[in-house]
Amino acid sequence: MTPILKQFFIFFILGIVPSTLYAISENQERGMPPIVSASWLLGHIYDQDIVIIDLRTKEAFEQGHIKGAVNLPPAETLFTANKMLPSLEELTKTFGNAGISTNTRVIAYDEGKFIWAARSYWILETLGHKKVALLNVGYGNWEGVPIPTETTSSHPLPKVFIPQVDNTKLQTKLGTLVSIGNKTIIDGRQRSHYLGLESKAKHFGHIPTAQNYPCTQTYEVTQTGNKMRSLEELRFVYDHLPQNKDIILYCDGGAESALNYIVLQELGFHAAVYAGSWFEWGNDDNVPIENPSQK
Repeated sequence: MTPILKQFFIFFILGIVPSTLYAISENQERGMPPIVSASWLLGHIYDQDIVIIDLRTKEAFEQGHIKGAVNLPPAETLFTANKMLPSLEELTKTFGNAGISTNTRVIAYDEGKFIWAARSYWILETLGHKKVALLNVGYGNWEGVPIPTETTSSHPLPKVFIPQVDNTKLQTKLGTLVSIGNKTIIDGRQRSHYLGLESKAKHFGHIPTAQNYPCTQTYEVTQTGNKMRSLEELRFVYDHLPQNKDIILYCDGGAESALNYIVLQELGFHAAVYAGSWFEWGNDDNVPIENPSQK
């Protein structure tokens, strides 16, 4: 019996299954950590089963990108024109054309906001693809690691991407509505949006009972670029959230909340992203809204 199985057996006998063991199990299934460093990437960049996806604009990609990376501009591939989740058919085609199949490990990166790479991560997991990781630095912030880059575009061989939708990672407007007061709801937008001082939708404020955890708390700004904070640091950010309660995440359009999703998942919480988020909720006249700025 391996040490991990032995430890799990002991906890099972005691009736305890700690989140750390779930994380170990999920990481083994993923074939890599959920958040990887530039050093890790350098050691695996030429692995045959790895596809690197660049979640920046086409213009930024053409000026330079990680060698072999495939460009998936988020506005065109991860959102519809009205900022919603693309259809299953569209997403299946997008990822298949990027060279992603069931056995492919995927590394996602962007310019350092992390939210676009995080959205691709969350979408892939929602479609049942667990072999995905987030690069913990933005493009170019290699911290001395010699990551090879290029300006020429790669043309991956299209693969058959077979989705197996995991509805536990996806939340709807109705599901969020009935969860008010029953589940933990987290707003990943900037504080000014949560307080109702700004809004990207018709209405201002936030979903009632929602707590504000801006996704910017998950990374630090350095002189060379942004970098994800360590899990040890992030435990203190989320330490008073109940471990035994489902969490619903939302933001403006499901990108900031996806970054919170990755971190919370790694910390042992069970979270789902409300795909419509504030673009849907804040433009609906028939759902409750709390606006602190009007009090």
